[in-house]
Amino acid sequence: MTISHAPPDLSAAAEQAPAPGRRTPPELEPVVPASVRRARLRAVPRWLRRTVGPLLLLALWQVFSATGVLHPDVLASPRTIARAGAGLVADGTLPAAMGVSLQRVVVGLLLGGVTGTALALVSGLSRLGEDLVDATVQMLRTVPWVGLIPLFIIWLGIGEAPKVALIALGVAFHLYLNVYAGIRGVDAQLIEAGESLGLGRWGLVRHVVLPGALPGAMTGLRYSLATAWLALVFGESINADAGIGFLMNQAREFFRTDVIVVCLVVYAFLGLTADVIVRTLERLLLQWRPTFTGQ
Repeated sequence: MTISHAPPDLSAAAEQAPAPGRRTPPELEPVVPASVRRARLRAVPRWLRRTVGPLLLLALWQVFSATGVLHPDVLASPRTIARAGAGLVADGTLPAAMGVSLQRVVVGLLLGGVTGTALALVSGLSRLGEDLVDATVQMLRTVPWVGLIPLFIIWLGIGEAPKVALIALGVAFHLYLNVYAGIRGVDAQLIEAGESLGLGRWGLVRHVVLPGALPGAMTGLRYSLATAWLALVFGESINADAGIGFLMNQAREFFRTDVIVVCLVVYAFLGLTADVIVRTLERLLLQWRPTFTGQ
């Protein structure tokens, strides 16, 4: 019995072996288009993406507090702050303070909003109104409104009036500037088109000017809300006997950093809630305006 050995296939081996002096080409990796990567990111819920940064900051804060990098006298740990906040909610102190502060902001926002919008309409719709109003408003706007606190105390006492007036003053300037800029930023061709369609002065104001100025007004409202909360912090330092600022002043005297941070978190939460409300109004009122929403 004979066993035959087949000769090796030298041609196949020669094809697989690299030729002398030639480099083996690198393996190609598939390229993922940028649009596919963006689609994968969009698959993650947006609320989850927006919470990554705050949660990471909170985790680092807790780690630094637990390891002693942050001393409790400098800044309390998130766990201590959470317990302090739960205690303030349980005994009703924090809800009552929030109610008082919200009332001040709402009243100041209404007064300042009506005043600022009315002045912007007078100044923006009429050259005579601009000559009479704009220079005065611009002059007063350059005065630091926080520096008017002593005058407000002299004029209005130490009750609720100076606090509300301070909020209204800060709100009025922001709304005036943005509404005025929105009115004067309306395209002149739209005015000419409205006139050619037979619209009178008030028809142009109602159907052309005010809708065109609405984006600026909504931007001014967002700025005004931020200023209102800032003015509230200063206003509640004027001999306040209730409100979030009053809790902060009490906590400062007893070096309660946990209560101070709770009040700051409440300020931030209320401001963020107000901003979400305004952005929702923007989406409802400005559906006719296509805008860029990011890629």
